[in-house]
Amino acid sequence: MDVDGEAEAVQAPPLVLIGNSGDVGWKYGKYCDPTNKSKIKCNFCGHISTGGIFRFKQHVADVDNSVRGCKKATPEAIADCKKHFQHIEDTKSKKRQHEQDLRDDVHITSASTHGTAREDVCVGSSSSEPNKLGPMDKYVRPIDGKSSKEEALRQLSMNEALFKERVHEASQYVARWVYTHAIPFNALDNDEFRQMCEAVGKFGPGYEPPSQYELREKLLSEEYARTKSLLDDREKQKIKLGCTIMTDAWTDMKRRSIMNLCMHCSGGTSFIRSEETSDVSHTAEVIFELVDRAIEELGPAHVMQICTDNASNNMGAKKLLLEKRPKIFWSSCATHTINLMLQGIGNIKRFKSIVDQAKNVTIFIYAHHKTLAHMRKCTKRRDIIRPGVTRFASNFLTLQSMAEKRDALRAMVVDRAWEEMPIVKSKKGKDTTATLMDANFWKGVTLCIKVFEPLVILLRLADGDVKPSMAWLYGEMLKAKIKIKEAFGNQEKMYKESISIVEKKLKGRLDTPLHKTAYLLNPHYTYANTDIFDDTDMTVAFMKCTEQYFGDDYASLTHVVNDEMPLYEHKEGPFKKKLATSCERADYNPVGWWKLYGTEVPKLQKMAMRILSLTSSSSGCERNWSIYEMNHTKRRNRLTTDRLNNMVFVQFNTRMMSKKQRLMDKKKADSLLSNDASEAQGWLFEGGDDHALAVFRDEEDGDQGVHPASGIPYDVLGEAMGTQDHLQLRRSARVTVRDLEEEEFVSDEEEVLEEDDIEYEDDDEY
Repeated sequence: MDVDGEAEAVQAPPLVLIGNSGDVGWKYGKYCDPTNKSKIKCNFCGHISTGGIFRFKQHVADVDNSVRGCKKATPEAIADCKKHFQHIEDTKSKKRQHEQDLRDDVHITSASTHGTAREDVCVGSSSSEPNKLGPMDKYVRPIDGKSSKEEALRQLSMNEALFKERVHEASQYVARWVYTHAIPFNALDNDEFRQMCEAVGKFGPGYEPPSQYELREKLLSEEYARTKSLLDDREKQKIKLGCTIMTDAWTDMKRRSIMNLCMHCSGGTSFIRSEETSDVSHTAEVIFELVDRAIEELGPAHVMQICTDNASNNMGAKKLLLEKRPKIFWSSCATHTINLMLQGIGNIKRFKSIVDQAKNVTIFIYAHHKTLAHMRKCTKRRDIIRPGVTRFASNFLTLQSMAEKRDALRAMVVDRAWEEMPIVKSKKGKDTTATLMDANFWKGVTLCIKVFEPLVILLRLADGDVKPSMAWLYGEMLKAKIKIKEAFGNQEKMYKESISIVEKKLKGRLDTPLHKTAYLLNPHYTYANTDIFDDTDMTVAFMKCTEQYFGDDYASLTHVVNDEMPLYEHKEGPFKKKLATSCERADYNPVGWWKLYGTEVPKLQKMAMRILSLTSSSSGCERNWSIYEMNHTKRRNRLTTDRLNNMVFVQFNTRMMSKKQRLMDKKKADSLLSNDASEAQGWLFEGGDDHALAVFRDEEDGDQGVHPASGIPYDVLGEAMGTQDHLQLRRSARVTVRDLEEEEFVSDEEEVLEEDDIEYEDDDEY
């Protein structure tokens, strides 16, 4: 890639006197010596604090008697530090309350309730109930009344150590089960596991675990019913604001073809069911019949939209559905389309060369344990690879991560320890060193980030489940095009190729009458730019969308277009209220806005609320693949489709509810970050992109053809003939992917910090 500018001189980066954590304490202090991270000097009084940034903030705020307070600190500095401590305390309080709520939700019927007595009595207890440990047991224990005062005090002081020992002994049994059966470590980091431990503890000694038969029969049915009851709120939202049906196909390890059906409403995404379609080809008629049955199940009056990818068989099903149910919209998946945009731009030579150079760097570093250990030392144990939910998300996140660690990576390759490694003297090692010290490479990385970022922001909007995305998609797409042009300095010859790819993928997919009407009915855009109402394309799109929405109800159609829409356009009635300007905020709720201020236009109000509450993506349904693969391993491929359906229903819906809660609580910083590296294989070894689970094809670019006589896609015909078994890998036959070491990988995703984890520690000390 040709980038203007001279190469920078090779030199070690200058030493800095503040940490790079963004902690508020660095506004008021600095290191005395950059090589000694434990001593921080106060900017106000010159006092030197030891113990790291946390203890220094105690000095500034003067909140701890064991730390000397600053007498010259400004009120602003004191307030900032106290606010930080209050935030930590609030976080700990919420965590304690959450853990207590989990414990309170566990209900185990005691033996005495049924009028039976236990024969086994715990030592030291006069009760027939098992000896349960509670919060106070950490600090107190039963004392022998015959013991002396000195012996009693000694028993109290010993209790905390004994409590920790008992916890450790119990944890050893848990660890043994994890290691023996290869249970992923993150399987223990969830509320369900904590509740399971609490339930076993409350039951007491003698608990008999369920049998395999109970797990796959009675208990599975009960959990299915419980999970379904948790989705009652979504049923109410579906009836009130409508819903979207999402579909996708999958092939399991026994070569059975399975069609996934999911439903999205304003409350989030939920799994409906899966249907086995092994005995039929995935023609337009088959897909139409499956979708039509799902519509009948959910209620035709409640289904607003069908969302799938742009495969030809799906488009054929769209035509069939519009003939039978003309009022239901059929939309292309926004996530799929945006990934195609990123794929197309990423294949442009100037960007591909930079991405390939960056991949060569990470592949070399991660291929050798010495280079990997040295990199993690220089980056303070932060990995440069950031796995995303798709390989294009991984590309952007990893390039962004490398740009953030630019100084650390440059310092790494000029360090003597790096130069002394024999592997670094190889051609790949020299290329890696040269790349990281090349100013043109870093300029290319910066340009890639600037061009990719607008689309990645759009991808986060479409792929996240925090808020319905239909209301924002088209407006943010227009902004993304402007930002891409700005990244090239608004020079047409520079941005022409990238913008043409975006517009090509956008046309007919994300600029439909439904998308444009959602844009028109979102006052965040239209009230900020009233010229939108005068746009002919917008008017035509609104008319088409309204005609499809009301169907044969000509009276309502006329009333909305001629009477109610002008009130909204000219800000008359409740729309002119001062409080209605809340729509100017980017975090406002458009559905709630229409509920408050659309009272004088009831038909337009209902239409706007139902359209603006729709999703624009079917990615939630596509993510079902990974859950199927976890449930349907080689050891469990004898599961019936019904039983597999119930297991996926429980797991998928539970995960989606937990994910939505984490995003709402802002505990998960980025919806595009993945828990595994399956979509980042291209950054770990050569040819790794071929093993990505999510493959994005565009039939308009010739990725797939259709038989002219039958209209059946050639890949479907090939599957029926069995030819593709020898030509391509199925999803279930993917080569085992390489993953980052679970115990070593540290994500850049910021988690909520707990005071116990950071007290008296320097954020740069490892």
